[in-house]
Amino acid sequence: MKKLLFSAVIGGLTLVSCTSDDDALTPGGENEIEIPANYTFERDNNSTVSYSGQTTRLQMTDEILSNFNDFDNATEEMLSNMFANENSPFESASLNESSKSVKSKVAASNLYFSTNNVESSEIRADFENWIDVQMNVVAASRNELAEPGVAGQIADGDAVRYVDSKGFEMNQAFGKSLIGGLVVDQMLNNYLASAVLDAGDNQTNNDQKIVEDGKFYTTMEHKWDEAYGYLYGAPSIPSEDPNSALGDNNDNLLFKYMGRVEGDEDFAGIAEETFEAFKTGRAAIVAGDYELRDEQVAIIRENISEIIAIRAIYYMQAGKNAIAANNYGAAFHDLSEGFGFIYSLRFTNKPGTNMPYLSKDKIDMFKEQLLEGNGFWDVTPDTLDSISEEIASAFDFTVAEAAE
Repeated sequence: MKKLLFSAVIGGLTLVSCTSDDDALTPGGENEIEIPANYTFERDNNSTVSYSGQTTRLQMTDEILSNFNDFDNATEEMLSNMFANENSPFESASLNESSKSVKSKVAASNLYFSTNNVESSEIRADFENWIDVQMNVVAASRNELAEPGVAGQIADGDAVRYVDSKGFEMNQAFGKSLIGGLVVDQMLNNYLASAVLDAGDNQTNNDQKIVEDGKFYTTMEHKWDEAYGYLYGAPSIPSEDPNSALGDNNDNLLFKYMGRVEGDEDFAGIAEETFEAFKTGRAAIVAGDYELRDEQVAIIRENISEIIAIRAIYYMQAGKNAIAANNYGAAFHDLSEGFGFIYSLRFTNKPGTNMPYLSKDKIDMFKEQLLEGNGFWDVTPDTLDSISEEIASAFDFTVAEAAE
């Protein structure tokens, strides 16, 4: 990785094991930054960390994705109800009773979509369309063999892939695009945005340790935790040491693919650096050091954006190699995943710009190139290489590094 990982002492900041939010001031009144070993913060012996809403949405997503290929039991209405959390669609009563939904937070960030309702509606319509095509087109042809222009099934080794007329897997489009449209957008462009962290009297209240009514946390602390929860909030990820679960498939969204990227020696350390940035930023909020907090925001935005780009390239190249081996089932699976990560590039955030690494027009062009004509049946190695090179050129790594 072309980054420096955190050292034990950061520019004179004090690393200690104490995690009491109210003990973050020295006797002389100067702020001391206390960075705990784990993401553990307390006030008056009560935890100030809360991201239950994020955990709920991750659980909802798991149930949606687990039903996407259940053609015998799932319906378009059922999946749409799960997406919007309407009409008690979930097996879990707690999810049905929740006021949360996945759909309401897709393309809903303050930074990118608070004044961009048209695009937000278009993005949500894409997710609804993938449900529609899966349940009404792919489901109807699931027992037929897919061919150019015809939906159906196609073998991928011992697995069976169900694709539309362009060789496109709707479940992969939905799931991988949700990594960007829900998780990355809410994390990078909403809860870590200055407009949200510093809204209203947040800084003053945080400085004075004024907590939310009936809670133990300040509003700013909570907003930061909500960003954290979108990455680490799945119930199966251990809260004490989340990175210990990397590679265990404890999550279907971003955490899973952070583990995949961490496993590539070219990017080893990205998971630790991201976790340290989350802890350091939270500790900086406790101490009222907003400059240090914002430095951590930049680290998180860069790392999370890179994960999306790395996996987009990885799947473009994997698809290219599978086509060369005449394994179209594997190719279509890889390219469907890659399409979702390309879709998710729209929600990345380049530090210092408050903009994605690649423009919407460029990302739309990539999607059109992949799906024009008969889509994945017709896509060429040159097109896949061109897309990969353009993505890599916007970041600080090469196609070869991302493709491993």
